[in-house]
Amino acid sequence: MTYVLVKNGTLIDGNGGEPIQDAAVLLKDNKIKQVGRANEIRLPDEEVEILDAENGYILPGLFDTHVHMMMEFSNLEKTVSTPFSYHFYQAIEYMKKTVNAGITSVRDAGFTDVGVKQAIENGLVLGPRMQVSINPLTITGGHGDSWTRSGIDTTRPTYPGMPSGLCDGPEQVRQRVREMLRAGADIIKVHATGGVMSPTDHPEFTQFSFEELSIMVEEARFRRGIKVMAHAQGAEGVKNAVRAGIHSIEHGIYLDDEAIELMLKHGTYLVPTLLAPVAVLEQGKNSNNMPAHAIQKALEVVDIHHESVAKAYKAGVKIAMGTDAGVMPHGTNLRELNLMCGIGMSPMESLVATTKVAAECLGWEDKLGTVEEGKLADLVITKANPLADIAALENQDNIVTVVKDGKVVKDLRVANTNLVTQ
Repeated sequence: MTYVLVKNGTLIDGNGGEPIQDAAVLLKDNKIKQVGRANEIRLPDEEVEILDAENGYILPGLFDTHVHMMMEFSNLEKTVSTPFSYHFYQAIEYMKKTVNAGITSVRDAGFTDVGVKQAIENGLVLGPRMQVSINPLTITGGHGDSWTRSGIDTTRPTYPGMPSGLCDGPEQVRQRVREMLRAGADIIKVHATGGVMSPTDHPEFTQFSFEELSIMVEEARFRRGIKVMAHAQGAEGVKNAVRAGIHSIEHGIYLDDEAIELMLKHGTYLVPTLLAPVAVLEQGKNSNNMPAHAIQKALEVVDIHHESVAKAYKAGVKIAMGTDAGVMPHGTNLRELNLMCGIGMSPMESLVATTKVAAECLGWEDKLGTVEEGKLADLVITKANPLADIAALENQDNIVTVVKDGKVVKDLRVANTNLVTQ
């Protein structure tokens, strides 16, 4: 039984209240035992190790509710010439970068199988705590079907543990959901509209009928208690998804008043991924990674996306932070926070969106998302004040220490990288 006292910092606990000066957090193994001002903590008689925050800021472990941990977008030549197994070794670095950014929990929105999640849980590799969706469901010719009109198909391959997500009609939809559940899906992902990255559709195109979406929700929720997340960019696709009972809308580029009213009525989460079209345009300018169709569509939607999310935020829609990491480099996730502030959120609200609200979106609010007694010991220590400069978190050098499950997995403190025993 090991006690660790995190002290000499200002606590931003994830609940959205005033920061606590001269705070301390007492950890035992992988749980938070006490939280408060340093003079309020009752130290045990046993040996306590000290983790000195060095006048930094103590936050809960951060969340990204929309990542693709097994990919990082590259040009077509590299995509078709890279050996299949190489992607698993690349993912080790992607996961490490994610944790180094302070992200200790993620929801993977496609292409990561349960073996990757298990390798993290068993300590074989360093990575964030995961929920996996396995493979997104998509219609033939829709977002997720990367068949091109040249006849070349660059759709990600299937393999044991990664069934195909292509399905058309109610019976195929039902079967695909069951196959994802059999493969270990924690959540079902569906492409309810077209998208920016796909070669033969448009973000406003509606995919799947209301009946098909309802079948997904039924199979997931009533058989396993599992939720459905929907890539949904066009207004009609968003409304179909919300009416069908889908838990979260990813992207939400074209949100009209009716869609927002429905989301409020149903308590649907919005995961904006504001960084995604911005990253497409940046890579289009600075590299040859992005196809022309993606750049063209990103130019078309980037301002509309900003306006839609701002309107949803002002209306009171629940917003959880997510980035679409994999479209942009992993480890750059916290750029999303500054973009969220750009649509009207305060720095504190953006932090709550990537802690408390994100944990609620994943159904993990009982164990993560805030620094409270009894929760898992996931903490981040920053040397910059995120309430004064939220963009400072984009620099990983400002993410000084990361604690996951009570273990220090990153430590850049100047004085000593080892815990001091008191």
